[in-house]
Amino acid sequence: MRTTPPNRPARPGRWRRMGSAAVATAALVFAGLGTAAHADAAASATTSSAKSSSATSASSKVTWTRSCALPKKKGEMACNALRVTGGITAFQRQQAKEEGITPQAVSPKAASDSPTGYGPGDLQSAYGLTDAAAGNGSGETIAIVDAYDDPNAESDLAQYRSYYGLPDCTSDNGCFTKVSQTGSTSSLPSADSGWAGEISLDLDMASAVCPNCNILLVEAKSASMSNLGTAVNEAVKLGAKFVSNSYGGSESSSDSTYDSSYFKHPGVAITVSAGDEGYGAEYPAASRYVTAVGGTRLSTASNSRGWSESVWNTSSTEGTGSGCSAYDAKPSWQTDSGCSKRMVADVSAVADPATGVSVYDTYGDGTGWVTYGGTSASAPIIAGAYALAGTPGSTDYPAAYPYAAAGTSALNDVTSGSNGSCSTSYFCTARSGYDGPTGWGTPEGIDAFTR
Repeated sequence: MRTTPPNRPARPGRWRRMGSAAVATAALVFAGLGTAAHADAAASATTSSAKSSSATSASSKVTWTRSCALPKKKGEMACNALRVTGGITAFQRQQAKEEGITPQAVSPKAASDSPTGYGPGDLQSAYGLTDAAAGNGSGETIAIVDAYDDPNAESDLAQYRSYYGLPDCTSDNGCFTKVSQTGSTSSLPSADSGWAGEISLDLDMASAVCPNCNILLVEAKSASMSNLGTAVNEAVKLGAKFVSNSYGGSESSSDSTYDSSYFKHPGVAITVSAGDEGYGAEYPAASRYVTAVGGTRLSTASNSRGWSESVWNTSSTEGTGSGCSAYDAKPSWQTDSGCSKRMVADVSAVADPATGVSVYDTYGDGTGWVTYGGTSASAPIIAGAYALAGTPGSTDYPAAYPYAAAGTSALNDVTSGSNGSCSTSYFCTARSGYDGPTGWGTPEGIDAFTR
């Protein structure tokens, strides 16, 4: 059943931090000791995803680096997490404007004891989820599937949730569980700093959107599709009805086999990142059984919503993925006429590093508070929206739910921007209604994510 989208807070984008740390943070800002920055306006966003921390702290242009290595062989997946290494993010600009001060640029070596990206209150406000996040999600479990182990996953998650005043989510109280792809709590994969950053991003975004949900982290022993797929199956076996996957790779003729082996789970909402390399379809976002999640640039605005969005695109090789699959069959609920097979994406959420999200990470390349972008951020955000909406129907494929709400106030239609060049315009260019880069749009409450 659909409900009216919740009322929004009066001041979108406001820093939400309670306790004495707020005083310390303000002191750092006024002293000019900015921390790991996130999210600049897209107009000033730049960089190659291969570049790392070469930007100077005086530069306002947001730079970032990939958290994980690119695939080295067929069947390997890369995570879609981009860590900000320099510049001034949209969040920083907004906070500086509210405080009447000059924003400080991010430096990889800067003090990192306060956030520089959007937090839970911002995301809940932007997507009309404030009321649902406060009251829904209890008893639901969001599974996060990633490769390798993050030894600090639970302690880093505790820091994030404590800072933002979210309920405790620990192994002691039963809210947080970490297992291997076989379900073991003790025999875990080897640790990997790149994927640890991805894990922190995923856990924090699930927490930001659905703070009352339980979280199950399932760690695959490698980044191969077979091991990650086995982890997806384990997540479902352990009872998760919402499974977030923030990784992808090239499509192949094996995808139909992967579909039936790993992603065909009726009654489970499986979200997958659309990719970070601009126009072009990736797998497993192209699976007909999942919700493919594209990426946007999110900024505060003086409209009734308080926010505006456009397609995330930095260059021809940096931006949200989209496109017509070469291999996967079109699901029955997808009816666009230009693509005879599966079209990516279905819905979208913030992904531009220049308007990125706050993450707490100490095992990855970060040293505390860092900012991340990439469609690795948008996939767990949408998984959280599904969880707030409640358990899917036992025979449903929840990827169909947003299509039933298409064209209604349950989704924010993203109508500007593109992620590259394509012969069929809507494959890569936003328009009114459905388009590849943003699907049917972004959440406006939970109505588009329930049957």
